[in-house]
Amino acid sequence: MIVSDFERIEKEKMEQLKFPKRDVLKSARDIEDRSSELSRALVEARQNNARLKIYFEDEKSRKVVETSIWGLTNKQVILDSHVGIPISRIHSVKP
Repeated sequence: MIVSDFERIEKEKMEQLKFPKRDVLKSARDIEDRSSELSRALVEARQNNARLKIYFEDEKSRKVVETSIWGLTNKQVILDSHVGIPISRIHSVKP
């Protein structure tokens, strides 16, 4: 993943995005790593109110948003703006 390939987006504009169903990651190992990253990010957010960079892909392009994670379901990451990103569309989560 090359970070410069991701366009920055403000969390306030997240509601306007549309997400395809297919996963952006191909290998089982990458999907497992993403799951671990998300779990760690949720713990960090709850303990320290940490802001993270979430690298993801909508129907048009690769994007990155800097925000806090408020929740995690089986299918979505819930952001502090109460908007969700489908887990299957997330490339990675970084501090």
